Amino acid sequence: MLLVLLTAVLGWEVARANQTAAARTEWPWRLELLDMEPLGSLLAVAVGAVLARAQYARTVRPALGWRADWTTGHLRGGAPEWQVGLLNGGSHTVVIEAYECRAVLRGDDPLHTAPWTDVEGVAEMLTGAGLTAGEDFQLVTMGNFPLVGTGSYETTMLGAFSQRFVGEVEALYIRVRVGDVVGDSHERILEALKGARSTSYQRPAP
Repeated sequence: MLLVLLTAVLGWEVARANQTAAARTEWPWRLELLDMEPLGSLLAVAVGAVLARAQYARTVRPALGWRADWTTGHLRGGAPEWQVGLLNGGSHTVVIEAYECRAVLRGDDPLHTAPWTDVEGVAEMLTGAGLTAGEDFQLVTMGNFPLVGTGSYETTMLGAFSQRFVGEVEALYIRVRVGDVVGDSHERILEALKGARSTSYQRPAP
C-alpha cells in the first residue's frame, strides 16, 4: 500500500512538473506533495522492502501435502482403515486458521452437494446416512493447531475411514487454510478418499 501511495505521489509530481510556471500558481497544480529527491529515495526504500518481503515470504512458505494408506489402529475392532494425514514439507511452522469438510454420498449429484461445514456438521450428515462414528469413520477437529515444518513425510492425521465408508461415500473433501509467519494465508483442498478404491489393505508381515 505504501508503494502504491508513493507511486501515485510520483505520478502527481511528474504531472505537476510538466505544467507551466503560471499554471503551478493556480489550484490544484500549486499543491506540492513531496520534493522529487526525497520521493525518489522513499520509492527506492519501498521497492526494496517489497522485494525483500516477497523473497522472505517465499522462503517460509509452507509446502502442504497429504498421504493416505490402508492401515489399522483407529477404528473399533482393528478393521482395515483408510488413514489420511496432512503434512507440511516446508521449513517453518504454520497455524491452521480454518478447517472444513464436505461429503458426497454415493448416488448424490456432486454439483448439488452439501456446503462446506465443520467436522461436527459432516459427521452429523454421515451418521444420518447410516454410518457409525468410531466404527466407519473418525475425523479430527482442528483449530489454531500448529503444523510444524518438518521437511519430511511426517503427517498429522486428519481421519480414518472403513471399507464400508469407502464404498458408500463417493468423495470426502477437506479444506485446510493455514497462516505462515509473515501473515500470508495458504489453502489446500484434498480429496480424502482418492486412491482408496484402487488399493487394498495389506496385512503387515509378522
